[in-house]
Amino acid sequence: MLDIKTLRHHPEQMVSGLARRGFTFDVSAFRTLEQQRKSLQTETEQLQAQRNQQSKAIGQARAQQREAEAQKLTVEVQQIKEKLHQLDHALKKVQSEIQQMMLNLPNLPADSVPSGHNEADNQWVRSWGEPENPAFPPQDHVVLGEQLGGLNFAQANVIAGSRFVVMHGALARLHRALVQFMLDVHIQEHAYHEVYVPYIVNAASLKGTGQLPKFAEELFHLDFSRDFYLTPTAEVPLMNLVRDQMIATEDMPVKLVAHTPCFRSEAGSYGRDTQGMIRQHQFDKVELVQLVQPEHSYQALEELTQHAEVILQKLELPYRVMNLCTGDLGFGAAKTYDIEVWLPGQQAYREISSCSNTEAFQARRLNARYRSKSDSSSGNNSAWLHSLNGSALAVGRTLIAVMENYQTESGAIRVPAILQPYMDGLDMITA
Repeated sequence: MLDIKTLRHHPEQMVSGLARRGFTFDVSAFRTLEQQRKSLQTETEQLQAQRNQQSKAIGQARAQQREAEAQKLTVEVQQIKEKLHQLDHALKKVQSEIQQMMLNLPNLPADSVPSGHNEADNQWVRSWGEPENPAFPPQDHVVLGEQLGGLNFAQANVIAGSRFVVMHGALARLHRALVQFMLDVHIQEHAYHEVYVPYIVNAASLKGTGQLPKFAEELFHLDFSRDFYLTPTAEVPLMNLVRDQMIATEDMPVKLVAHTPCFRSEAGSYGRDTQGMIRQHQFDKVELVQLVQPEHSYQALEELTQHAEVILQKLELPYRVMNLCTGDLGFGAAKTYDIEVWLPGQQAYREISSCSNTEAFQARRLNARYRSKSDSSSGNNSAWLHSLNGSALAVGRTLIAVMENYQTESGAIRVPAILQPYMDGLDMITA
């Protein structure tokens, strides 16, 4: 959520930033609602003061046995209470409209985000590794997985429908090995704190991180409950660990990692990546979250992105890093780096991680603040913390990248050396 104080007093800053994202903000509608809010609050405060004076006068009248006057004042106080009840209802309605308007505003892009309309306008930052040109035509992961008997989309279709997969044998084990490997690296080398979180979240949690109300169609809502959803990313439960919390400066940065399955309806991707594991309803991720002071958040974004890159480097998978343009930026992000891994079967780079700085956007929605322990007794003001998140990595897409980059001419898959200890020394996956 954006800073409503800035929107009230300096709307031109917000309007220009939102315009970079192609978002037109109706300042006139906002000002009309704000004027109504101010008017209702002023009238409420005046009536409350009048009610208090009248209540005091009732006590004085009765103390002096002026019962007729006390009765008259009592009727007036009751009328004021009824009017206050009406004003409270009207004020809550206006405040709710302002809240809904604020909840639907995307984050402002950072100055270092390039302007653009779509992914074609994203800015190359760096590349690592060189895509190999094998002496044979490389196959994609669907062909490789089905030939090996390790990926079965037909079985998944019977069980659940399209955009699901059943994994068997060594490929299922390789998928599990990737999860363990990623967690070990982030915990042991990057000092993240591992967390096990619920896979079901409530609406308040999704609203706090920006998925609701904007992306309701992308979520799997559980019919038996009006408030339960399958989590679309571990970012949601991890960020909600600090909802309504005050973090001590001395305890920052907070660095969290979790592995979860993720569930997305892919409502906006009709006809895209319908085959294979690129875009599924259920997939696994290892998610990183950092909570930092504002002055450290862009340094933290570089660090978190590098932590995701380390996984690909250890797996020796070629990739590139892209700075997303304003038109491709996520709803809650102020700046995002996409990491795209090379897939020989597609002869293309495909996204495997998004690492974002949301600045205080999520913190305002979650009421997540920080303050020095030494300031807690003196009453010094707290401040919004900054939050960052990133996939490190999307496990299914990493499995795809390993399969396609480590394939042999016979269709077997070489197991990357760093994963072999997780596979009891297995170095080759064959049919």
